[in-house]
Amino acid sequence: MHIHILGICGTFMGGLAVLAREAGHTVTGCDAGVYPPMSTQLEAQGIALIEGYGAEQIDALTPDLFVIGNVVTRGNPLMEAILDRGLPYVSGPQWLGEHVLAGKWVLAVAGTHGKTTTSSMLAWLLEDAGLDPGFLIGGVPLNFGISARLTDSSFFVIEADEYDTAFFDKRSKFVHYRPRTAILNNLEYDHADIFPDLAAIETQFHHLVRTVPRVGRLVVNGREAALERVLARGVWSEVERFGVDGGWLAAPVAEGQAVDEQFALYWQGERVGAVDWQVQGEHNRLNALAAIAAARHVGVPAAQAARSLTSFRNVKRRMEVRGSVDGVTVYDDFAHHPTAIETTIAGLRTRIGEHARIVAVLEPRSNTMKLGVMKAQLPASLADADLVFGYGAPSGRDALGWNLGEALAPLGAKARAFDDLGALVASVVAAARAGDHLLVMSNGGFGGVHQKLLDALAARSGAGAVPDAAATGSADAGAACAAPGERGVA
Repeated sequence: MHIHILGICGTFMGGLAVLAREAGHTVTGCDAGVYPPMSTQLEAQGIALIEGYGAEQIDALTPDLFVIGNVVTRGNPLMEAILDRGLPYVSGPQWLGEHVLAGKWVLAVAGTHGKTTTSSMLAWLLEDAGLDPGFLIGGVPLNFGISARLTDSSFFVIEADEYDTAFFDKRSKFVHYRPRTAILNNLEYDHADIFPDLAAIETQFHHLVRTVPRVGRLVVNGREAALERVLARGVWSEVERFGVDGGWLAAPVAEGQAVDEQFALYWQGERVGAVDWQVQGEHNRLNALAAIAAARHVGVPAAQAARSLTSFRNVKRRMEVRGSVDGVTVYDDFAHHPTAIETTIAGLRTRIGEHARIVAVLEPRSNTMKLGVMKAQLPASLADADLVFGYGAPSGRDALGWNLGEALAPLGAKARAFDDLGALVASVVAAARAGDHLLVMSNGGFGGVHQKLLDALAARSGAGAVPDAAATGSADAGAACAAPGERGVA
């Protein structure tokens, strides 16, 4: 079958394209911004890409089926032509559910935060146990170097996103996945462009719960009141909780020892393993508990899963070091929601200690942030940073509808806002000193600010330009081909 994918450059749709190609289909695609590295990665898979959404693609390609990404809206010229001609089309999640996930033991990871990291952990635990899972993840797990793969295994790990499916299907993507094992990692208000309130998202999560069979298992964060409300609406599957007494817990390996890079693993009060790894932060310990519990459901012993985490290498754009110049280290992180920003800063603080400076460089560009729904939460989320530099695009699709400087004002003199990227880079570099940690946070490409900072730091020291890590494929592929609209990868 020849399928043509509209909106192919999003992380989800690009991963779907790879899976479809591996399944033997002829795959082509189009998007509003086709350029490296996503374009080269897809073309290397034999997937031809077209710039734009011209209606002439129908006659030029004559595909058997059009697969529609959620970035596509009414008024899109190619979509309008498809509708006018009565041609067959389907959403990406529905196609995935029917053609890739059918017959698989699906392990789905849902939640406002941590989906990509937890999915990557879970895929690695199954891989290290010899189960050879397929997966589709909204990032690039460093253990695999790819965001999606199809295998002959019965097991498939998927990042289960609550964002809507398509312009013609406003249910969350995850209702199409029919998981046998489902992680509900956390739940708070997000995606203000499509959900009016938290209750509306809870309803979608309960739709997911309704699809898990009686022989399935829900792995649920026991600390989340919103998830308890979801379960109170009805649950038909086995439930295991983590982060609370009576469930899965992380505790010190020895009395008086800190719980961070080492922790003991407990299930229902009994010690069942220990983790020794290089990942910081309480949020990541909770992610690990969820992944271990889910892996156990498919037969991976908890002690074995705990040992496997020693070799877990995390995900691109999750506290990824992009370079260091004259003792100043530049990180890239996907954090784009106040809770994620706060936990990311806390994780870095744990790593570097109390005396080193964290310089936060933030671009609030998700649809939720652009609407200003969470702007009042920004100062508190950034409180533990020593300096804060915020950027709001002055125009275009990433422009803020509110004043970033006013929002950051409660932070006082340590925070500054810019609408010019060059001015922001110059100001950050002028303030940076040896030993600083520049934490760049955005769910987009941020205008290549990471490399701009490294080059400006090098120029300041006379060291010359720094090799571009993104050019060698270490930048997040999903952000490199951005089309308008939020694609629902959190």
